[in-house]
Amino acid sequence: MKRLTFPLQQLLLAAAISAAMNTSAQSADTAAPDAAPATSFGEALGLGEVSLGFRARTEQVDAEDAGTLDLTSLRTRLTYESAAYRGFSALVEMDDVTHLSDFEGGIGDPEGTEVNRATLSYGLGETLLKYGRQRILLDNQRFVGGVGFRQNEQTYDGFSITDNSLSDTTLFLAHINNVNRIFGEDSPAGDHKNDTYLLNAGYAGIGAGTLSAYAYLIDNEDAAAFSTDTYGLRFAGEAGAASYALEYATQSDAADNPTSYDADYLLAEGGYKLGQVTLKAGYELLGADGIDGQFITPLATLHKFQGWNDRFLGGGTGNIAGGIEDIYASLGTSLAGVKLAVNYHQLSSDDSGVSGMDKLGSEYGFVAGGKLGFAKLSLKYSRYTADDFSVDTDKLWLTAQAQF
Repeated sequence: MKRLTFPLQQLLLAAAISAAMNTSAQSADTAAPDAAPATSFGEALGLGEVSLGFRARTEQVDAEDAGTLDLTSLRTRLTYESAAYRGFSALVEMDDVTHLSDFEGGIGDPEGTEVNRATLSYGLGETLLKYGRQRILLDNQRFVGGVGFRQNEQTYDGFSITDNSLSDTTLFLAHINNVNRIFGEDSPAGDHKNDTYLLNAGYAGIGAGTLSAYAYLIDNEDAAAFSTDTYGLRFAGEAGAASYALEYATQSDAADNPTSYDADYLLAEGGYKLGQVTLKAGYELLGADGIDGQFITPLATLHKFQGWNDRFLGGGTGNIAGGIEDIYASLGTSLAGVKLAVNYHQLSSDDSGVSGMDKLGSEYGFVAGGKLGFAKLSLKYSRYTADDFSVDTDKLWLTAQAQF
């Protein structure tokens, strides 16, 4: 494999653009949305808050079967949120992704300008209703998330209710009619029409952690193979220096899914903080039902799981035939204001008779991040070593972001 090299001049150009745009921006002399209550709808709009964010990134991929690819991009995000008037408020957020180098296939983050979020909200006591294009992040985003690492975030069109009126309890219900995926408006795969219901209830009154129960009933009208019914329980918490998470879910086909299957999900994770060092280890299973199907997570933030190299996206399903077992460990600390972390994944097939594979591969990753002036900087690297699945692949990201 070729040695990865970083086109730093491209990232510096992106950072320079961000700094120049910040210098020319004028500070808005407006009150925050949580300031004194507005007395009219017009006043609520005038008291709104505007924010501007930039994220420049160079991503480089070196795969045995594709050679070296690289892309430098800049995401500009403009957000407006009104103040509240009689419980009502509005939010509009625009994203623009611009390529600062020639685009090469095999790397995400396509160019484009689109509405990332546009919501009308109504708050009544401890209940919040939202209608429109919104961000939905449930639990650890293993099943429903926003893929926030990519320049083009995944958001959801629909109606949601969040209720905290019961002691130590959060109830969430949403009906989704469209998923705005990370591939952009110009891609045929950029939008998936849905008739999907998401239900999640979390109870934190146990003392040792939060117990979540959920039902994710996905009816994907554009990709029938993504249609599933998933029911599960998750318990996660901390006790002193120790942390832990246990989760189980069961899934079956739904709506017009062409396959008929039942598969399970398991997670067991433990962590311990020793001074400034945090150690974690865990086991995760996305099971298979023989040749009939496997447990999939089409709405998840997949980049967070099974290694940063994204070898197991499975066409957006998050799994491959035969299922995946992932044994992983991580170590994190902070040194002179810089956050450092390393992780390792050993991935195997749940059913080698179906997949024809046993040991799929392994991956280690490293990330360092901190602040330099007004900017947040991070360096992230992962190396996947193939055994029976895919090919050896190195990935490298250098990111600079700022929020004003």
